[in-house]
Amino acid sequence: MALEKAIAEFSHAEAATKIASLRAKLKEYAAAYYTADAPVVEDAVYDEQYRDLEDLERAFPDLVTVDSPTQNVGGAVLPEFTKITHNIPMLSMGDVFSLEEITQFNQRIVTATKQPGEYSVELKIDGLAISLRYEKGRLVEGSTRGDGNVGEDVTENLKTIKAIPQQLTEPIDLEVRGECYMPKTSFVKLNEQRERDGQPTFANPRNAAAGSLRQLDVKITAERNLDTFMYTIVNAADYDVHTQRDALAQLTQWGFHTNPESILATDLTTVQDFIERYQSRRDDLPYGIDGVVLKVNDLAEQQVLGNTVKVPRWEIAYKFPPEEAETIVHDIEWTIGRTGVVTPTAVMDPVQLAGTTVARATLHNPDFLLAKDVRLNDTVKIHKAGDIIPEVSEVILTKRSHDSQPYEIPTTCPSCGAKLVHLEDEVALRCVNPMCPAQVKEGLTHFASRNAMDIDGLGPKIVAQLYDRHLVKDVADIYKLTATDLAGLDKFKEKSINNLLTAIKHSKDNSAERLLFGLGIRNVGAKAARLLLEHFGSVPALMAADADEIGAIKTIGPTIIDSLLTYFANEQVQLLMQELQSVGVNFDYLGPKTTASVQPNYFQDKTIVITGKLTNFTRDELTQRLLTLGAKVTGSVSKKTDLLIAGEDAGSKLTKAQNLDVTIINETQALQYLNEVKE
Repeated sequence: MALEKAIAEFSHAEAATKIASLRAKLKEYAAAYYTADAPVVEDAVYDEQYRDLEDLERAFPDLVTVDSPTQNVGGAVLPEFTKITHNIPMLSMGDVFSLEEITQFNQRIVTATKQPGEYSVELKIDGLAISLRYEKGRLVEGSTRGDGNVGEDVTENLKTIKAIPQQLTEPIDLEVRGECYMPKTSFVKLNEQRERDGQPTFANPRNAAAGSLRQLDVKITAERNLDTFMYTIVNAADYDVHTQRDALAQLTQWGFHTNPESILATDLTTVQDFIERYQSRRDDLPYGIDGVVLKVNDLAEQQVLGNTVKVPRWEIAYKFPPEEAETIVHDIEWTIGRTGVVTPTAVMDPVQLAGTTVARATLHNPDFLLAKDVRLNDTVKIHKAGDIIPEVSEVILTKRSHDSQPYEIPTTCPSCGAKLVHLEDEVALRCVNPMCPAQVKEGLTHFASRNAMDIDGLGPKIVAQLYDRHLVKDVADIYKLTATDLAGLDKFKEKSINNLLTAIKHSKDNSAERLLFGLGIRNVGAKAARLLLEHFGSVPALMAADADEIGAIKTIGPTIIDSLLTYFANEQVQLLMQELQSVGVNFDYLGPKTTASVQPNYFQDKTIVITGKLTNFTRDELTQRLLTLGAKVTGSVSKKTDLLIAGEDAGSKLTKAQNLDVTIINETQALQYLNEVKE
């Protein structure tokens, strides 16, 4: 307990002072978490102080006020959004932290209902509560929870999320509620991009989802790859739904995503087993969870049990304890990315955390490092942000040496010695020297990477040798390399030389969206590069376009437009483009054209996975053919997969598709369907 003494030892005056202090802190924490989507403390710190406040208010009920955090749902409505009043409030959930408290909850339910407890046990998704309203089966309104009574109108943003049906399978009037979340892979990619761009990173998937959904530019929301799990039907009895389990089944039937990881439990042993199973499996899930929720299964009993001013009496959330480890920071390394962002990383004694050995943890940026006050030789607690990225939670001050000195943030680039700067509206330090060796090397490595020009064999170590020996200074120099140049590299023999020169030669023939992505233009990812080149047809046509012409492309917003115009206006860039053309690099888009009038065919609008060895196609050839027919081709099998094309020696993807009842065809059948399409 964080209180300095037992509750019984507080006088009335001392309790009033402590309550006021806790309320002020909790309101500050809540504003950062719910409104700014940038938490300033870990969840465990908030939970501990919240419980202290609850305990004090319980002991001194005359000190409870209507504006106390214990009496209000945490969110707030940002002024930029239109307000939506919830006809039925969207309440928060009560939290418990031990199996003993779950037992006490069950006893209260049994006493109140005179029935043995029967619960729908579901995962507590680390996301943002949302409400969706349909009229005659069409989505007409979507909102956030806000303060529980009033939320934000984010209808257009929610319409960009593929998991949310725009039109239901039945023409009904309906309101449903659930969770909007960001998958872990999207969370990692977003934070990596934000670090490269010098922007503050999101602390966890929940704040990433909230920050992405509450965008004034819906194009940004669309790019963030959000997903949803729905779990509540408002006025479920109108649809002949009488239990929570039936509600989940009906939501699925209507076309909503529901979380399959849930059970019906009629005893607490089953509940405990579920908690232990997912507490150990949480790192393996593709989305973040921070606990398990128990809901009385009978909806009529839920109505009888009712709510307090803030939480339903018929459900409770068991919060997982924070998974942390202690270690010692021995060094802080600063690395320079290809955009010049300088990022600190703590180098520590190796420790086991969430099933892996961790010896390095991100410190994100100088502001984060100073806020945590991390110093050399400090003992720190580390955790995995979003169950993925090792991050320093806090310094254990009681173990700090008496002669410890504050860590000094560097003022010069560790690679080139140039003065580091803070650009406007950025938290990151940045080296703005375009000839900084670290940036040039990172840029060359990115250019050769798989999703860019795909020059096999040209990795970071080879790039470093080429640069340090003055054989390349920019990406155009890659195409001027000779066998004699490569022969001087460490461990490079005739076979390695021929392979790399062949890979470089083949990369000249890539479709131009790979070149555009490879140039490393800020904010221009692989997807945006493809959309741009598909629209304009060639790099020169894109270079000649103005802001209005670029902005006419769906999902291309002002940030990308500004980056493109700034980049191509640079004289050095224009010279580089001329040089790339002179060495024979293709500047034209060669990929499939996505059209609104794709001829109806078997593959159209299907999400398809290809696995195994193919006889009639290469994997890329078949992928490109399917894309031209309006299909979406992905790399992994999931519940969203419509079709698996299985070649010879298909392995785990085939097994998973069979388990999920995904439609499976072989290469011969795929060829038959392709031949049915008239050219």
